[in-house]
Amino acid sequence: MIFSSAEFIFLFLPLTVSLFFVLIQCGQQQLAKIFLTIASLIFYAWWNVSYLGLLLISIAVNYTIGHYLQHLTADEKEPLAASIRPRKGLLFLGLLLNLVALGYFKYTNFFIDSLNGLFSSNFTLQAIVLPLALSFFTFTQIAYLVDAYRGTSKAYSLVDYSLFITFFPHLIAGPIIHHHELIPQFKSSNINQIQLKNVAIGLTIFGIGLFKKVVFADYSAGYANTVFYQAAHSASTSLMDSWIGAIAYTIQLYFDFSGYSDMAIGSAMLFNIQFPINFNSPYKAISIVDFWRRWHITLSNFLRDYLYIPMGGSRLGPLRRHLNLLITMLLGGLWHGAGWTFVIWGGMHGICLIINHQWNSWQKQRGFDYADRYPWTRRLAVGVTFVTVMTSWIFFRAETLSSARQIIIGLSGFTGIASNNWRGLELILTLGVLGILLGIIGFAPNTQKIIQFNDRQTLFPSLSIGSRFLPVISNLKSEQWMMILKKSSSTLFGLGLGFSFFLCSKLFLSASTSEFLYFNF
Repeated sequence: MIFSSAEFIFLFLPLTVSLFFVLIQCGQQQLAKIFLTIASLIFYAWWNVSYLGLLLISIAVNYTIGHYLQHLTADEKEPLAASIRPRKGLLFLGLLLNLVALGYFKYTNFFIDSLNGLFSSNFTLQAIVLPLALSFFTFTQIAYLVDAYRGTSKAYSLVDYSLFITFFPHLIAGPIIHHHELIPQFKSSNINQIQLKNVAIGLTIFGIGLFKKVVFADYSAGYANTVFYQAAHSASTSLMDSWIGAIAYTIQLYFDFSGYSDMAIGSAMLFNIQFPINFNSPYKAISIVDFWRRWHITLSNFLRDYLYIPMGGSRLGPLRRHLNLLITMLLGGLWHGAGWTFVIWGGMHGICLIINHQWNSWQKQRGFDYADRYPWTRRLAVGVTFVTVMTSWIFFRAETLSSARQIIIGLSGFTGIASNNWRGLELILTLGVLGILLGIIGFAPNTQKIIQFNDRQTLFPSLSIGSRFLPVISNLKSEQWMMILKKSSSTLFGLGLGFSFFLCSKLFLSASTSEFLYFNF
């Protein structure tokens, strides 16, 4: 089931929220959590019920291993040396089982295709369909097992753990949430009743995300798909085609993932649950380092905490830090997709991160920052970062290395300037639409900025990169809530939001529902 589908918006979401709080009001908190877990499993099975068993087995196995890891770790009377061997063995077993499942479903076909290409062989295997959300719930549970081994996780009931993994707003494509961020919220008194302020804010955020997805992302997809299809099935693409395709996909991916993140946060807020910020205007980043602090923030945190730092991080000198960065980004690229295009994409970002860190070290040694001394360099840095990211997205989107190369060559103009797809007025209209969307990305406020207080306080405080949580809205003072109501009920804002929802409804009811791009990962 997709967030932007009619069955989710008009049936599943309101029915699930209503029944959840009916059970809560009847004093059946445990039954309410069981119901929400079952509803989330139905949400998952809507895609393909045959893979529901895999999700349930994964939950059961990881919960059991985590339980025994916690038991060994919590026994303070037993010397660490006596328990470390079985603990390491259990952790290794848990990681192995998760990685084997991920490797089989996601990388088997990629491995066989690579062998066939390398040795000119013809090995065949029945196509393996990647189960929806496998990467996300696998990473979530790997983090839980590692925390259980480290002794930083608590003993949870099976119901709480199952709800943590399956809670539908984050199940399919993130954000990647830690157990200590979500499970305590389901035990909090904040979920004991519907909070209308959370409903109002949640629906507003959901509506903004829906508009981004249905209007901006899906519209840009038409331009991007035309060019990338041409690159995969023809000899070359012109300069105009290549730039339109690259820019259109850059815009599509931005609004698609930003829209999904908003809709996930908004859906969770209807249950009085706050998710960590996962998207913070990444195309306004002044460097690749800054970009990864803004794009898929929870994935960046996971790769940092459970891969980069355990490998040594920056503690073992510059050379080792660069190697760790490159390995982390190569594996991050491979996580996004089983293909050499994703490996190259990850490698490009790894190399750019190394260059970025070297540049920062050089500036530090000289005792000044160019961006602080020369303000115009900050705008230049944003432009360079954007073009770099856009170029890397070509490999992210292309079906093959050959088609990616066609577009890269096309960007230089060596294959001709004229466009075969858009001519005359249509070309002007295409460039105008893409220009407007780029202007929205570059100058319009993001969702966090749209919802704010008039007294300079924001509903998403501490927007410094690295902020992990949305505010606990239930702690807002009554006068602050009145300010939200006044702002949200303003005529201009209300008319704009109402028109946006009407337009989205008309579009997704009259057109086929398109999946979010991150569903493929």
